[in-house]
Amino acid sequence: MIELTHLKIIAALEQQGTLTAAAEALCLSQSALSHQIRYLEKKLGVAVWEKQGRRLRLTLAGAQLLKSAQEILPMLEQCERRLEAIAAGRQGVLRIGVECYPCYEWLTGVIADFLRGEAEVDVDIFHRFQFSGLEGLLNRHIDLLITPDKMEHPVIRFETLFEYELVLLVSKSHALADQQWVEPNQLARENLITFPVTPERLDILTLFLWPAAVRSLKLKQIESFEIMLQLVAYNRGICALPDWLAAKVCSEMPLKTVRLGSAGLTRELYATYRREDREIGYLQRFLQRAVGFAPK
Repeated sequence: MIELTHLKIIAALEQQGTLTAAAEALCLSQSALSHQIRYLEKKLGVAVWEKQGRRLRLTLAGAQLLKSAQEILPMLEQCERRLEAIAAGRQGVLRIGVECYPCYEWLTGVIADFLRGEAEVDVDIFHRFQFSGLEGLLNRHIDLLITPDKMEHPVIRFETLFEYELVLLVSKSHALADQQWVEPNQLARENLITFPVTPERLDILTLFLWPAAVRSLKLKQIESFEIMLQLVAYNRGICALPDWLAAKVCSEMPLKTVRLGSAGLTRELYATYRREDREIGYLQRFLQRAVGFAPK
């Protein structure tokens, strides 16, 4: 029954003081403004103003309507600004799912840089068990997926963030530490320490060891990256990491990298999102920053 126009009129009357000034402020004729209020009064069965000389005075009902206008109009104006910001890609929540365990340290730097430049955008991070991989993107649980695995899908778009080499990480006292590269059979009796993912998602297995029919090594899953490094440093096993991350930890701990095969094992990291979201401004700006943060 009470419309937005009525709230704007009552607020303008309070601010301007006269019917003429209020009509001018609202770009209405005096007759149109009066008609709107008479219509409301008829519907409500109560007067909202009365004349007091040349000015208008709000009745008790008018004062209550004004109070509601003062509460509702700023909220609607703020909502409009937010919707405009969302439409322009300036405001929103970017929900990022991460399937690459070693990528968190790299992603931290990207997010920090992004948030500094995007005051109206928030970021939420989801681990794989919270969004079920690509299904999380398709089901709209996340908006962006960081993954080393690429697959074709009609509604999904993949963009390459950067290329990296997967390397073997061993203790400096390990028997393989002095070699430039290793062959699959040299790892047959090793303890391979991995993040808690299924074997089918481990590149060192699917792209290096299994094609050479090496399946005898033992697997130990560790969720803590720090504990994984300690186990490798004390010769309790070996692990595989992206070269950029391995180089960093080798500068801090008694560890060394060894190439997987003479040619190395090169991979790519992808950012994946729904094709229909490609016009979202803050998502595209995040991707630009992510590419700019590619590890050197």
